[in-house]
Amino acid sequence: MKIKTKLTFGVGSLFLMILLLAALSGWYVYRLKKDTGNILTANYNTLLYAKNMLLALEDIPKKNDALSSFENNLNQQRKNVTEPGEQQTTDAIVKHFGQLKSNPQDMMVISAIRKDITQLMQQNMAAISAKSLVADRTAEQAILIISFAGALCFIIAFILLINLPSNIADPIAKLTGSIRQIAGQNYKERLHLQSTGEFAELVRSFNTMAEKLEEYSESKLEKILKEKKRIEALVDNMHDPVIGLDEHGQVIFANEEAINITTLKKEQLVGRFAPLVAEENDLIRDIFKDLSLPPDKREKHPIKIYANERESYFEKDIIDINVLPTGEANSTFIGQVVILKNITTFKELDLAKTNFIGTVSHEFKTPIAAIQMGIQLLENEQIGHLNPEQIGLLKGIKDDSDRLLKITGELLNMTQVESGAIQISLHTTDVRPIIDYAVMANQFAADQKQVKFVLEIDPTINTVVADNEKTAWVLTNFLSNAVRYSYEDASIQIRVEKIESAIRFSVTDHGQGIEPKYLDKIFERYFRVPGSKKGGTGLGLSISKEFIEAQGGVIGVKSEYGAGSSFYFILRARGSNNP
Repeated sequence: MKIKTKLTFGVGSLFLMILLLAALSGWYVYRLKKDTGNILTANYNTLLYAKNMLLALEDIPKKNDALSSFENNLNQQRKNVTEPGEQQTTDAIVKHFGQLKSNPQDMMVISAIRKDITQLMQQNMAAISAKSLVADRTAEQAILIISFAGALCFIIAFILLINLPSNIADPIAKLTGSIRQIAGQNYKERLHLQSTGEFAELVRSFNTMAEKLEEYSESKLEKILKEKKRIEALVDNMHDPVIGLDEHGQVIFANEEAINITTLKKEQLVGRFAPLVAEENDLIRDIFKDLSLPPDKREKHPIKIYANERESYFEKDIIDINVLPTGEANSTFIGQVVILKNITTFKELDLAKTNFIGTVSHEFKTPIAAIQMGIQLLENEQIGHLNPEQIGLLKGIKDDSDRLLKITGELLNMTQVESGAIQISLHTTDVRPIIDYAVMANQFAADQKQVKFVLEIDPTINTVVADNEKTAWVLTNFLSNAVRYSYEDASIQIRVEKIESAIRFSVTDHGQGIEPKYLDKIFERYFRVPGSKKGGTGLGLSISKEFIEAQGGVIGVKSEYGAGSSFYFILRARGSNNP
């Protein structure tokens, strides 16, 4: 329990008990006042009236106004009847007083009235005695309860007096002693208090401090220097360039490979602030430009560097160094390490693969063209008629050759993309021919599934700045995928709309859609959604992305799983510089 809670509970309890004691005292004083008040207002007044009536009764034979005084006191008594039997006695006095008024000299009536008044006084005296006993009992009960409450207050105050100072003072005394031990360089000292709240947090902080001091005192400078030299030797002998920075962005080390590729001297790099070095060296600027960005925002493209008398390619990897200090729960950022992995060999292999694919694709086109020419000749009825089995077989050969030709075309496009030799011819071109070409290319496949194309073109849009061949290829690919994944008798929307200073083309189907976990991979090379229909190579969307981005455009997809997908790309409108 925290000290504040203990104080609040103890003092609050004592305050409540004192408040209760005051309330009880006030209540019993009020009850005693009420009991004595009843005696005064009820019984004492009756005795006073009875006394006055007796005096008046003695004066009746002597004074004329005695009857009036008697009657006045009798009327007052009739209004002050409070005790059992008092009403009958008062009525008897009233009856006899009526007889006395008729004959004031009748001694028998006077004697009867005197007896009645005496009885009335006896009744009230008995009531006074009874009420006095009630008041005594109330006083005794008040003394008992108030004494009990007072004793309880005393006990609580005594417990607080005994425990509270020790609960606060003892931990402070132990802490003071432990601090003296630490001051005397006894870093093995630890606090062990069975406590909670503020003192528990204080104990944890003190022990953490002692652990750190002990760890620091037991470390040896020679050991630290040896470890430092070992790490420096490991870094210097790495075949990949490595540069280290501290948390403030100052270069603290760079191995020989890093010095060689930057063509800087070691003193020009190590010990200097990274942004200052970047201002003097273009390569360092490329290496350090992503340091302040989060890991997911850093560029993944290889860096091309002329090193070792040849063009080399390096893949940059920035590692953020975070350590967990002793006794703490959160890690601390202490710097970054930049590693440039030499991928030149892999790049050369990739280029060789690209050239091989390009060569093979070109070689494939000649036999595929010959196969298609032979199919056309066989389909010509002037050469001869074919039976149904032969026609079915010929159709299968034609479909396979068309698919093989499409794959060959995609492979050729991919070699252009990989080699960086995409030929883009940007000019102002009409929008309608691009759409008509894509629709005609997919009309037969759409008719087979009874799928309808719905065109929604902004009437104010006529032209777009684009490579019409590459753009038509992308739109054709979008429509081909939409037809493939649409249900029978469905519709596909083709929209062309203006968005600020750009034009947006979109193809929306109502098929199954794409699961959210695959959306960020849909434009990757050779990627196909698991469980999707066969027929694609996984290259079409990747090539589409390269074609659109080569024109300075933007490509993307929106999909709701189970409701369909919408693929779109945005190109510049006439006279605009940004999509």
